[in-house]
Amino acid sequence: MNTVSVFGAGSWGTALADLLARNGHDVVLWCRRSEQAHAITATGINPSYLSSARIHPGVAPSSDIRDAAEHSDRWVLAVPTQAVRGLLSNLVPVRATAAICNVAKGFEIGSMLRISEIVRQILPDASFTVLSGPSFAEEVIAGLPTAVVAASTDPGAATRWQRRFSTLHFRVYSGNDVIGVEVGGAVKNVVAIAVGAARGLRLGDNAVAALITRGLSEISRLGAAMGVQPQTLAGLAGIGDLMLTCYSSKSRNFRLGLEIGSGKSLDEARNAVGQVAEGAFTVQAVVSMADRYSVDIPISRAVWDILYGGKKLSDVMTALLNRDLKPEHSDPGCPPECGAL
Repeated sequence: MNTVSVFGAGSWGTALADLLARNGHDVVLWCRRSEQAHAITATGINPSYLSSARIHPGVAPSSDIRDAAEHSDRWVLAVPTQAVRGLLSNLVPVRATAAICNVAKGFEIGSMLRISEIVRQILPDASFTVLSGPSFAEEVIAGLPTAVVAASTDPGAATRWQRRFSTLHFRVYSGNDVIGVEVGGAVKNVVAIAVGAARGLRLGDNAVAALITRGLSEISRLGAAMGVQPQTLAGLAGIGDLMLTCYSSKSRNFRLGLEIGSGKSLDEARNAVGQVAEGAFTVQAVVSMADRYSVDIPISRAVWDILYGGKKLSDVMTALLNRDLKPEHSDPGCPPECGAL
């Protein structure tokens, strides 16, 4: 039996800990709050997340970070992106290396780093895999069919995590484009906020389809500038995750946009959603990254203008629709990064 430590007892961490335990692994689920760990131990239910699902008894909750780190050198990182650096810094004194699988989506705001880059800074000898794709925790813990991708520059690491997670209802593909999977998983959350806002404004299905399609173009342009393999963004971590996040009311980022579209402020929308919507953080890093790579990202900039620029939602949406006319696609002889904006 393999041991695995899952750090973060939110919806996704809880669902994956349950999945791993059902797959025969000995799992410790690290909870940030001791009362959460005690409640899961006593009831077999996470009272804060997925409270209608009973967690497999093979999952051992713990609020002792040393206990979780010592349990296994196979770590699943399921904390919010902005908390990854702090978590790893607390883990370093316990283990100098580990086999890491990150499942959070986003960029660090201040540094604009991807999570793989943060891991490389703090645990340079660790192997790194990213798991991403269209996957709501509620459906995974309910045993509904799901397909995701595990990507690593080390094919063996990707394959090992693929085998640990794969079940009859949870299909894991392997890949090597870590940057592509990270970019697709992060920027789609920003597009989902825009789509939610359009829904809140009742702009119609045509507008939503246009935002999603042009949002994918933005993700592809930024990805091309960063060296992403095009097929990655045409797969599960790209268009697959984008579609799920933009079309479902289960999406936190979509719901955040929906609340803003109905007239709420960012703080009010966050309170209404009740959970972390990574896109509201990620958009700050995305705008900075686009400036670094000289990539035009009008939808993402519009989201930033709404959340942090003090602009009215209706004015921003109008400005998006009244941008200069241009071809949908660039000249076939141009590289992807010079594509139509």
